[in-house]
Amino acid sequence: MIKNNSIFSSPKTDILSGLVVFLVALPLCLGIAVASGASPFSGIISGVIGGLIVGYLSGSNVSISGPAAGLISIVLLAIQDLGFETFLVAIVLAGIFQVILGFAKAGSISNYIPSGVIEGMLTGIGIIIIKKELPHAIGYDNEHAGDFFNYNLTDNADIGLFNEVIHSLNFAHTGIIILTFLSIGILVAFNKLPFLKKIKVLPGALVVVIVGIILNEIFRFMFPELHIGGNHLVKLPIANSVNEFIGQFTLPNFTSINNPKVWITAITLAAVASIETLLCIEAGDKLDPLKRYSSANTELKAQGVGNILSGLIGGLPITSVIVRTTANINSGARTKFSAIFHGLLLLLTAVFIPAFLNKIPMACLAAILIMIGFKLASPKVFMHMWKIGKFQFIPFIVTVIGVVLLGLLQGVGTGLCVSIFFILYGNIKRAYFYKDEKHNVGDEIHIDLAQEVSFLNKAAIKKTLAHLPKNSRVIISAKNSIYIDYDVLELIKDFNKFGSKDKNITVILEDFKIAYKMENSTHVF
Repeated sequence: MIKNNSIFSSPKTDILSGLVVFLVALPLCLGIAVASGASPFSGIISGVIGGLIVGYLSGSNVSISGPAAGLISIVLLAIQDLGFETFLVAIVLAGIFQVILGFAKAGSISNYIPSGVIEGMLTGIGIIIIKKELPHAIGYDNEHAGDFFNYNLTDNADIGLFNEVIHSLNFAHTGIIILTFLSIGILVAFNKLPFLKKIKVLPGALVVVIVGIILNEIFRFMFPELHIGGNHLVKLPIANSVNEFIGQFTLPNFTSINNPKVWITAITLAAVASIETLLCIEAGDKLDPLKRYSSANTELKAQGVGNILSGLIGGLPITSVIVRTTANINSGARTKFSAIFHGLLLLLTAVFIPAFLNKIPMACLAAILIMIGFKLASPKVFMHMWKIGKFQFIPFIVTVIGVVLLGLLQGVGTGLCVSIFFILYGNIKRAYFYKDEKHNVGDEIHIDLAQEVSFLNKAAIKKTLAHLPKNSRVIISAKNSIYIDYDVLELIKDFNKFGSKDKNITVILEDFKIAYKMENSTHVF
């Protein structure tokens, strides 16, 4: 793998960037782990590996890796279906698949997935995140009586899409609701107010966590009825020795490796995590002020190694994450030392100050995740997709609905099918270009064939030729064509020789290759 020899070339800038990314990543690692149905410690593990290991092996100078919100729905269902130790086997296998993809030079795979389907997938994930976090932002967990570390998407399926949120109001916790609204307000302020946006060393997510801890301590002493405690706080294990710390890690249950569900989960994780990573790498390269190129295949290998290690010691699946990558670039990162430094800070935090992290109210993390979900499913995304046309919007909205109602794989698969249909339909429609489509009897009509004309275009061209008006002059040009399918050539030849005798049509064939054996002459029938 490619290693950057200038990794320590800009230590001051990279240390500051690493600090900023650490402050952004810490609450996100905790929140994503909880939303995924895993322990917060699993989120820290994957954040550490994403920084120290993937950060070092990565082909990107600015990308930051760790647990991703885009995988929450997959991880959540997999943990419920397989159990956490068996799920770790799927992560290890997914990492192996990614390494294989890297060596197979499959890094360009993301270029073949329509943007409408990708946007729909992310938007659907955003809606799912909001739906699952709203009850916890209110203070109610329907399935586990206040336990934020477990969700259930399959039981109580008849409760309705958002009825669970309405039902949770019956068990609302006033202190949690106050803290949730305050947290969302802080995050909105940091996104909208210019003077707050300039404070790069104090990201909004960190402010939310600090304010949540302080406000909850105020509740404890002044308003006991509002105090948030017990299962509504982060629960990181506290180790009193090295052996206890090592004992916090979870090992995969490899006896379940023959389970078909494990392999299906692994393939799903590898596919989605790879696509999300490749898209993030592409976006990071565009944002990089030095405009450096990152090897997609090297990145797949790095992510694969990271996921193998994460699965072996009890972490979550890892991808390159656009939120942390953007924060890294905006903070002035120049080399991947910033990613490594942020991973080191996460490790030191988990080792030395877990008691402090256990004071964080889960409502703060729910608010952070709701804002992430809102960014993914923003109305601006819907408006943007609407404006760029139906060929993008329809696959997008079908993917969104499919992901929310059917699941991630089914939704993306449905969106791909619809997108392929529109691609084929658009290809058929664009087989040629009329210079004058509104023609009358006796008009001169120009038909310019496209660069590539396949057998899929035969029906449309045949219909057009059949409806040409009588006594017209038709010029069929292949000037721009590189390839014309044999069936289409035969159709034009037959039309030239026999098809227009009854309509007295003059046909002129222009710029057809000699190999096509088409005569560039005028024929009057």
